[in-house]
Amino acid sequence: MFPELNNLLNTTPEGAEQGKLTLLCDAKTDGSFLVHHFLSFYLKANCKVCFVALVQSFSHYNIVGQKLGVSLTAARERGQLVVLEGLKSAVDVFFRPREEPHPLQFLRSANAGDLQPLYAFVRDALQPVDSGEAAWRCPVLLVDDLSVLLSLGVGPVAVLDFVHYCRATVCQEWKGNVVCLVHDSGDTEDEESDVLLNGLSHQSHLILRAEGLATGFCKDVHGQLRILWRRPLQPNTHQDRSLTYQYKIQDKSVSFFAKGMSPAVL
Repeated sequence: MFPELNNLLNTTPEGAEQGKLTLLCDAKTDGSFLVHHFLSFYLKANCKVCFVALVQSFSHYNIVGQKLGVSLTAARERGQLVVLEGLKSAVDVFFRPREEPHPLQFLRSANAGDLQPLYAFVRDALQPVDSGEAAWRCPVLLVDDLSVLLSLGVGPVAVLDFVHYCRATVCQEWKGNVVCLVHDSGDTEDEESDVLLNGLSHQSHLILRAEGLATGFCKDVHGQLRILWRRPLQPNTHQDRSLTYQYKIQDKSVSFFAKGMSPAVL
C-alpha cells in the first residue's frame, strides 16, 4: 500500500471503515496503482479478500504486491485471498462441460447479461463460516476491472445489477467493502461506459479518479488524482467534499503533492 495515499484518505489498515463502496476511475491514464494499493491495504488490514482480476495474471499482481510488502501467494495459501484469474478462466470455461458451473459462464451463454454465476463465486468466496477457520476482520470484494465485462458483451445494466447484489451482500449484510475499477472513455462516444460510470458514482461512498495531465507527458508529474467523499444516492449534498492532488509513481511508492509543488517547478 502507499502510506501517502492513506494519509490523504485519513485511514489506516487498523482503522479501515466498513460497509463502503469505493469507485476507482481512470481517464487518459493507467489507474492500476490504485488497485494494487487497495489490494495490499485490505490484506494488511486482515480482511478476507475476493479479487476478481480480469486484466492481469496472478503473477503480475503478486510481483507488485511483494514490492508493497504483501505476498499474494501466502495470503491465498492461508485462505485470506480468493482470486478469480480472468485471463486463465476465460480459456478454461471453453474446455469444461457446459453443465459445470463457472464464474465466467456468460462467455459460453447466449445470454451475455447473466452474471449470476460470477455473483455466486463472490458470495461463496466471502461467506462467513463458523468453523476453525481464521477469523478475518471483514470481507472485501475487489474488481479489476468492470470495464472488461462491457468489452466482453455484457450490458451496463447487467454489470450494475451485479454490483448492486454484491454491495447488498458484502457491504450491507456482512458489513464489508467493495472496490471496483472502471475506465472513463472520456471524449469518445461510449454510451455504455457512461451509463456504468454514472450508475456506480451515485452508489459510491468514495471516488478516486486518476486523470492524465492536460499538458501531456511529464517525467516528474504522472497525473492527478481527484478524491471525492460523498453520500451515496444523494449527489451534490453539502456533505460531499473533494480534494485534487498531482502524483508521481515510483518503484515502490507514489508521491502526492499539490498543484504547482512538484519537483518539476521547484
